[in-house]
Amino acid sequence: MKLYSRSHLVLFSGLSALITLVLLFALGFIENPFQKKYSGLVNNDEITQSREETAFHASESTAAQALSFDSADLQPYSSGEKENIAVYDLLNDAVVNITTEIQGYNWFLEPVPQDGGSGSGSIIDSSGLVLTNNHVISQAIKVYLNLADGTELEGHVIGSDPENDLAVIRFTPPPGISLKTIPFGDSANLKVGQKVLAIGNPFALERTLTVGIVSGLGRPIQTSRQHIIRDMIQTDASINPGNSGGPLLDSSGKMIGINTMIYSPSGGSVGIGFAVPINTAKRVVAELIKYGKVRRGWIDASLVQLFPRLVEYGRLPVSTGLLVSRTKRNGLAEKGGLKQGSDAVRYGSNVIYVGGDIITSVDGLKTESLADLYSALEDNKPGDLVDIEVFRNAKIVKLKITLADRDEVRNP
Repeated sequence: MKLYSRSHLVLFSGLSALITLVLLFALGFIENPFQKKYSGLVNNDEITQSREETAFHASESTAAQALSFDSADLQPYSSGEKENIAVYDLLNDAVVNITTEIQGYNWFLEPVPQDGGSGSGSIIDSSGLVLTNNHVISQAIKVYLNLADGTELEGHVIGSDPENDLAVIRFTPPPGISLKTIPFGDSANLKVGQKVLAIGNPFALERTLTVGIVSGLGRPIQTSRQHIIRDMIQTDASINPGNSGGPLLDSSGKMIGINTMIYSPSGGSVGIGFAVPINTAKRVVAELIKYGKVRRGWIDASLVQLFPRLVEYGRLPVSTGLLVSRTKRNGLAEKGGLKQGSDAVRYGSNVIYVGGDIITSVDGLKTESLADLYSALEDNKPGDLVDIEVFRNAKIVKLKITLADRDEVRNP
């Protein structure tokens, strides 16, 4: 039998009491003395839930602040963007897509209809008048216009002016449809750097908006051997095939030009486009609607553009200008004092009379070629009196000539 000392008995008694106390705490028979002191604390689950609620309320507050910021403080569009959007929303329905049908020939040389070109146009009158480029509808046997709502209508050309590359088409609006129109602006006071907008149908992508500036003013652009369009507007607003005939607009939505052509080595827009000024179009459109053409004044004389062999043969004192070969008998030019040539010279199948006046200036513009003369008289009407300078007997002589009707002079 093993004996224990008094100290061992005391140790065993203490351990037994401690174990008993712990068991009573665990079974809940004795209240935890720390529970009352710290009864305000929550457990881990409560702490986690509290943190989640705090985060939710914080995110809810942030969202509310964001919504308030978007609606009140945040400006989603700049003033320039608002102008662009407003102009497009107001006027894109007034731009039409134009397609044409031309006459071609099959393998048996029989005439057959073929798809022609396409372009854009501006509705300028609610009765159904559309302004576009002449080259868009030239050679067309049928013209079709596609409105903003997808309606396709057939139109007919009521007048064209190749010299300014403008044409007017008329169509009958569908019943119950009110057409939007594009108002004319003023191209007289444009400034380089001014913002412009172009609406058109480039590559058949309908009613596309491009934005740029006026890059240059007063550009003379030669469109054919005889024709020069004066005072063209140069812009860097993207203009591509299909834009031709569409409006060039200022920031208030008024048409200041008709997009006509681009300079492009590659065939795509490189930021150099040209538009016919609206002030030219105003004058031309009125004539096209009234007469179907533009009536222009002309000098009723047979004029020959100087060339080196003629200058050498006639020992002429100047190398550029227009030689007055013949004047119409008792015509306006003759009555105005213009002198014709007297010595006949055969050049190919033509007979030229040398020895007469050489025109060097018309209506204040230097005239070195027939294209210059067309350009100088482009805005003159039959009956207008114009100033002319001629080289005669080694001197400059100034005359005033009344203009005849060009069509009557060219087609007597």
